[in-house]
Amino acid sequence: MLELASVLWLIPLCPLVASALIATVMRSSFPRLSHWPCVAGAGAACFFAVVAFVMVATGDGTTRFVGTSATWFRAGDVDVHFSLRADGLTVVMLVMVTFIGTLIAIYSAGYMQDDPGYPRFFAAVSLFLFFMIGLVLANNLILLYACWEGVGLCSYLLIGFWFAKPSAAAAARKAFLVTRLGDIGLFIGILILWLYHPAHSLEYDAIFANARNYHNDDVLFWACICLFIGAVGKSAQFPLHVWLPDAMEGPSPVSALIHAATMVTAGVYLVARTMPLFAMEPAAQIVVAILGGFTALLAAAIAVTQTDLKRVLAYSTMSQLGYMFLALGSGIVTEHHKLAALAVTAAIFHLFTHAFFKALLFLAAGSVMHSMGNVIDMRFFSGLRRVMPVTHWTFLCGAAALAGFPLLSGFWSKDEVLATTYEAWHASSGASARIYGLLFFMALFTAGLTAFYTARAYFMTFHGEEKFPHEAGHHPHESPPIMLWPLRILAVGAVGVGIVLGPTHLFGGLLEHRWIHQFDPRLLGEPHGMHWLLMLISSAIALAGIGLAYVLYVQQPALVERLAKSASVLYELSRNRFYFDELYELVIVKPMGIVAHVCRIVDVYLLDGLVDLFGQLPAFLGYWVRPVQNGLVQFYALLMALGLAGFLLSALLR
Repeated sequence: MLELASVLWLIPLCPLVASALIATVMRSSFPRLSHWPCVAGAGAACFFAVVAFVMVATGDGTTRFVGTSATWFRAGDVDVHFSLRADGLTVVMLVMVTFIGTLIAIYSAGYMQDDPGYPRFFAAVSLFLFFMIGLVLANNLILLYACWEGVGLCSYLLIGFWFAKPSAAAAARKAFLVTRLGDIGLFIGILILWLYHPAHSLEYDAIFANARNYHNDDVLFWACICLFIGAVGKSAQFPLHVWLPDAMEGPSPVSALIHAATMVTAGVYLVARTMPLFAMEPAAQIVVAILGGFTALLAAAIAVTQTDLKRVLAYSTMSQLGYMFLALGSGIVTEHHKLAALAVTAAIFHLFTHAFFKALLFLAAGSVMHSMGNVIDMRFFSGLRRVMPVTHWTFLCGAAALAGFPLLSGFWSKDEVLATTYEAWHASSGASARIYGLLFFMALFTAGLTAFYTARAYFMTFHGEEKFPHEAGHHPHESPPIMLWPLRILAVGAVGVGIVLGPTHLFGGLLEHRWIHQFDPRLLGEPHGMHWLLMLISSAIALAGIGLAYVLYVQQPALVERLAKSASVLYELSRNRFYFDELYELVIVKPMGIVAHVCRIVDVYLLDGLVDLFGQLPAFLGYWVRPVQNGLVQFYALLMALGLAGFLLSALLR
């Protein structure tokens, strides 16, 4: 019988072995079969993740497993171990990452079948899953940071997979550099926590146990802010959000993997994992909530005018991640209100359901792109529901879940976020209450925008007269079965996973009693019931957004152009993404380019010139000494005699 310790080590080992096997044996001997180790490794990891989930879920809830194999390194009084932990948050994330990753790997076997970089793609995907699993399983901040950087590396490799394409190479470079800014903040936060810990420990248990002692001189506030900066970069929140839309240059399965199971989910996981710290620092939580709420609204406002289907979904991811951070920032703990557990449950629940419908939407968009000859601009195709029936109804399931259609997955998890913000509003006082109240109404408005732009994308793609780009040929066709079966499975999850885990409170119980209770039972508040009025209001808003999109893009499409002209300023701002890229180019990129040019001049002409000058001194001196070196022994003897005479003369003169 397997023990939990063995199971935990097998989960990351499976995709790591698969990646090594593909990069060595399969790449040279069986390149067209490279998908098999990737699918097998992800599937095996998913199996062991489910086993770990069952073991933790059926435990008594009072203990957690921490398995240590060996010391990683020692540096002074820092002793870092390869240690893994299993608690409620860990196993939920593991099941989500491995299950979605397995379906994406299966889909990729059909999508990438004709690509010359077939083995390289699957090796990178397996390595991506390994680092994400390691990040989730890590029991200390150093191991988490190492896997965090590994996730960033793999995203760079996969976003720039078609590196011969200039736009893909630029997008990969942009993602790598922007997320590095966030990583600097994360590293500083880790250093602060280590420096102010009495035992200089980086283990989670030790850090959380010392949380109250970090309050001196605002140490805890700045540590939380630095950790959040890391999350902002990885999860593409304002102002480090500009890399995510350009990441669409990678293959569609990569987009699904980044947006649903890896990379961007890491930031939400980091804040949720360190909630025992954030819960004790209300000022830091307000920062998290404000940035999350603002990003949710900003991304939704941009998505309503985009015509690239994958970019609409990319901005949707930014917006939904903003919802998750809004929930985490609402987890305030006061004398009479303890919302930390509710906040973590709402954020991770939305992360879990979002993984299903967002992976579904990106893979369905990839199916459309596959059929349309790699054209993804919605202005060049329409009426695809008849030629791509399976892609159509699966995309509809994902779109309805994202829009918050009543009783689908997104409806339940989105309402948990709204309920958490509502509770924080009424639990606060003074300026905090006004902030949370404003964020609550912003979240409701964003929900309406989400329903509108999601329905807009659906109607523009699958309704209207049949129109195909010339790249699609004369007879566009449905994708092959290996690409369609993952869509069907994800569609079932997008429809039903919310109602299975939401109203039953299975999700909340697992997180609260098998994770938060272990650290600080004082973070647990009273159970919260359903907010029926809030559910009715959010349902009405979602249906109104869908109805408005139907009127504008199905019944009266000519009205869209008139509305765009009447609100031309707002329309152009949204269509051009509020000119953030141009602003960053003007304020950051060009000034840094000037600085780099000045540094190059100083380096080449000043520093290198000085070094070259000193290098020429021996040659200059040698020019005057060279006549003496004539190779005649009698001449050298004469010089030696003269030198000896000079030495004796100087000695006598003393």
